[in-house]
Amino acid sequence: MEKISKFKSKIHRIYYYLFKDRFSKKLDLKFDEIKRWDLIDYLNTIYKFNSYLEIGCDDDQLFSKIVIPNKIGVDPVLGGNYRATSDDFFASNKKKFDLVFIDGLHEYHQVKKDILNSVNFLNKDGFILVHDCLPRSISAQAVPRFRNIWNGDVWKAIVDLRTYTDLEIFTCLADEGIAIIQIKKNSQILKMDRNIYDLKFKDYYYNYKNYMRVINFAEVKEKFK
Repeated sequence: MEKISKFKSKIHRIYYYLFKDRFSKKLDLKFDEIKRWDLIDYLNTIYKFNSYLEIGCDDDQLFSKIVIPNKIGVDPVLGGNYRATSDDFFASNKKKFDLVFIDGLHEYHQVKKDILNSVNFLNKDGFILVHDCLPRSISAQAVPRFRNIWNGDVWKAIVDLRTYTDLEIFTCLADEGIAIIQIKKNSQILKMDRNIYDLKFKDYYYNYKNYMRVINFAEVKEKFK
């Protein structure tokens, strides 16, 4: 992830707290001690994936560990094996995938777009995983970003898509929060009486378990076996 300068960080912080949101409480999340590659390895042992797409590869921290036979890693700057933005990739892509991992631009609109584009290129019974879904503080999810270690407001995309009838979504309490998405009937549709655009970190803080449908890794293994 690109480093943010001290000047830009200061300007963005002032702007965010003056015009967007203020909230001081932080979530004390106890993440399971597994990483995203561990979750992928587990699912791969069960479902035997043949094709893999990764959106946002950075320094190949994950992409280099993937042992799925046919893999494509998309990043406009560094890592992977396909140099482009996700929008450009999806505009020209003809392939379908068993597993898609999304870790690109961590902003609500782009994450939602990446997920819905991935849905269009997902094989039957495939999975979409999304990283950085469980921020612990307002600064960790602030857009515009003003810190280097940052989740972004990925969580809003998950909240939005949990209102869809044809997407089944859980969020694993591991590695900054990993959403697990399948194209199937939503067994627990999220009812929202507010516009997603209006949600604040305070709303997430008090409702994240319901919003994100949080499960731990033991529950993941129980659901997907």
